[in-house]
Amino acid sequence: MPMQATTTTPLFAAELTPHRGLDRRGLWLVAGLTVLLLAAPALLLLPLGIGPVILLMAAIGLALASGLYFGLRRGKQRERITVWADQIEWQVTDSLGATTLRRFDPGTARLMLTRDEFEKTVAVQLRDESGGYELGAFLSLEDKSSFAKALGTALRRARS
Repeated sequence: MPMQATTTTPLFAAELTPHRGLDRRGLWLVAGLTVLLLAAPALLLLPLGIGPVILLMAAIGLALASGLYFGLRRGKQRERITVWADQIEWQVTDSLGATTLRRFDPGTARLMLTRDEFEKTVAVQLRDESGGYELGAFLSLEDKSSFAKALGTALRRARS
């Protein structure tokens, strides 16, 4: 007798990732360090010698590389939210790669939205007896709004 494979599809599944780009401060830092790196060879015209100029260029290059590394490391964060009929799974991966998995009961979990004075969604929280957890804190306001709408629809379907 052949075995029957049963597959269950979730009611809702989303993987949230932050925008992989530098913020305004990071862009200014990279631009300033690049200008310094390109202007450093002009110091050879001064009677300092080549040693201090090479050392300065190496320090600026190292600062530029580390600024880019730390500025873009945030893009490795991930949040995976899966809504099943009997549970909600929220898996968080931080920028260092450590993963945390939390499970919620759809019957007791509540979706709480924080809005600003213009009725834009500022925060999306999932609350249960153990406390509240903010979902997708790194998302833009528009992304938070559409995510909250889709997640709220899936939670209503899971409760019915």
